[in-house]
Amino acid sequence: MTDTGNTRLADGEAQAPRPSRLHRLMRYIPLIAPVLLWAVPCGVLLYGGQHWPLPVTAVGTALFALGLVTLPLAMMRGHGRRQQDRAAIVGDTLLGSSWILFTWSVLLGVLLRLALTVAGVGESQDRARIVTWAVLGVTAVLLGWGYTEARRIPRVRELDVELPRLGAGLDGLRVALITDTHYGPLDRARWSERVCETVNTLEADLVCHTGDIADGTAERRRAQALPLGTVQATRARVYVTGNHEYYSEAQGWVDLMDELGWEPLRNRHLLLERGGDTLVVAGVDDVTAESSGLAGHRAHLAGALDGADPDLPVLLLAHQPKFVDRAAADGIDLQLSGHTHGGQIWPFHYLVRIDQPAVAGLSRHGARTLLYTSRGTGFWGPPFRVFAPSEITLLVLRSPHAPTSS
Repeated sequence: MTDTGNTRLADGEAQAPRPSRLHRLMRYIPLIAPVLLWAVPCGVLLYGGQHWPLPVTAVGTALFALGLVTLPLAMMRGHGRRQQDRAAIVGDTLLGSSWILFTWSVLLGVLLRLALTVAGVGESQDRARIVTWAVLGVTAVLLGWGYTEARRIPRVRELDVELPRLGAGLDGLRVALITDTHYGPLDRARWSERVCETVNTLEADLVCHTGDIADGTAERRRAQALPLGTVQATRARVYVTGNHEYYSEAQGWVDLMDELGWEPLRNRHLLLERGGDTLVVAGVDDVTAESSGLAGHRAHLAGALDGADPDLPVLLLAHQPKFVDRAAADGIDLQLSGHTHGGQIWPFHYLVRIDQPAVAGLSRHGARTLLYTSRGTGFWGPPFRVFAPSEITLLVLRSPHAPTSS
């Protein structure tokens, strides 16, 4: 008798698809990226035909080399096992600065030099030096503006969202959304207070936080998170975990939010009733939860909807937009997400788009499901936001069945 079990296993192993070239290349990005971030601007600004005096070239090269060495060391000390906040601030700032410098070195290094050449401006050395000063000037402006944008209180973005299955009694329901607050190495306790004060001016029925509260444990970032306890809602305050909670003892954040009076929707739902109509408000753990190894943590939509009337409209909280594929398959009416930060620093949103179906705003998926993706309330890592402003969102839910005023 032949043992077919082992044969199938061997066949399965033999037929397992090999990683694509793209996936193999992705493994080396952490090694390649820092070199490119510093080497490309160094080449464009110092060795692109400028013919700077030797002391200028030497000092400039030394600064780029220092950045290349300091960035990975600071990131490892700041975000690795040691979790040193000062090192994290240095590493994050260098990361954001080098990304902006790299981006505009490439763009202006090619486009501006081409335009100057076509226009016949100066000699080759003159054009190269103009490019250098233009890159440095644009980078300085964007760093200053981007820092201000990251640290300010987000503007409120308000929009009406019509849900075909929403009952007339729920028309005008006000849902406030904050997400990706990312309390971290830079102390933002006062910023947190002002964000919560702004949310309270919205007079929301339901306030949602869709995860990534902080970078660090609940014990470590408690002071920055405490103002969340002052948020007011006429009906409920609900919260789901993001991927960053699973880097920092997620259960501690679930417990703290519960202590602050928020309802952690860990694969469960609650019912919001008004005017004789009902809305199911459900939430799932982040899609990274299961791989975290924490017992009972996983994204489980069926569990979140267990016991809910399938004829009722559903508002789902899920940290990452890509969960919308499962939401659409289940006929969810509206999913609220964050995670993307809108790219945070342009043009990073093009890379985000590879992993997520939406980067910001309202989008439709399948026959029924709407997805709203927030650009986030705070910022992760680099204290900059460039062409990706933060937001506090107010969604006013509309019913097609509500009587129209004459």
